Amino acid sequence: MTSLLLFVAGLVALVIGAEALVRGASRLALSLGISPLVVGLTVVAFGTSSPEIAVSVGAALEGRTDIAVGNVVGSNIFNVLFILGISALITPLLVNAQIIRQEVPIMIGASLLLVAFSLDGRIGFVDAVILLVLLVAYTVFLIVQSRRETQATRDEYAQEVDRRGGWDSKLPVQLLLIAAGLGLLVLGSEWLVTAAIAFAKALGVSDLVIGLTIVAAGTSMPEVATSIMAAVRKERDIAIGNVVGSNVFNILGCVGITGVVAGSGLPIPPSLLNFDLWVMLAVAFACIPVFMTGREIARWEGGLFLLYYVAYTAYLILASQQHGAIGAFSATMLGFVIPLTIVTLVVAAVRRT
Repeated sequence: MTSLLLFVAGLVALVIGAEALVRGASRLALSLGISPLVVGLTVVAFGTSSPEIAVSVGAALEGRTDIAVGNVVGSNIFNVLFILGISALITPLLVNAQIIRQEVPIMIGASLLLVAFSLDGRIGFVDAVILLVLLVAYTVFLIVQSRRETQATRDEYAQEVDRRGGWDSKLPVQLLLIAAGLGLLVLGSEWLVTAAIAFAKALGVSDLVIGLTIVAAGTSMPEVATSIMAAVRKERDIAIGNVVGSNVFNILGCVGITGVVAGSGLPIPPSLLNFDLWVMLAVAFACIPVFMTGREIARWEGGLFLLYYVAYTAYLILASQQHGAIGAFSATMLGFVIPLTIVTLVVAAVRRT
């Protein structure tokens, strides 16, 4: 019971901390005259990924590198399959052309790079530095791209900010929000990691499985809240952009920062290298046909995403317990469910063209 309360308290602290950090940093950026597009694609994306960074860094410092790496991989899988799945069930998600043309290829490229760096069984210090350099390059690229933004768009955004109230328009308030947000993230990450370790021992499963499931879902709560609210409000491109942008920041920022902090690098568990990293990569590639079929994620496709996340989680649990049903389960997924899904997507794409 104590571990459960600690987990819930840590989760609440992470969500509130991320919200405070995003609000304070975004308003500070706007006060300094930074483009709204850059704020959305950098500050907000980094803010919603900050729980993953806080938990992974905290886990690495405590020597729990399985949780640190599993948290990132599990979060990226959760973001696409669960968050986009449930958002599409609420309302079909229209996919912006820029997401298909630019953001998804960048997400796939980052995923491929993470797999490539992991093939030797370790994310080394140099690998982590390269990821951070790419994060800086990506941010600079977004800043350059934002210069194409029209003045009318900036004025419209500024008017929207003004309509939402100005209690956080003062510099001291913005700095306080940022400080409070960072403090809550650090505290929440410590509680969450402590509770996750206790869960792993009590359930008899590895740190990696806990990181891939419970911790990954917990640290993705800011993305869950953002995307679901965006879907409810019919802001459909935000629901998708938030997920894709956060996945890029998880790999470049979270793995990069954690690898640098760890110093000696992050060892990659064999099971992660043999299975979960490839699932993450497959999920990233799966966005291409799903997003391009009419540039929409239909409700049935959202349901399919959710079904796959349930199947993935079930596989992790069965494999961790070395259950006798794992063979039949794997054969069913590989021999029936996945081929049927591919055929269905191809037929849907042909019918929509």
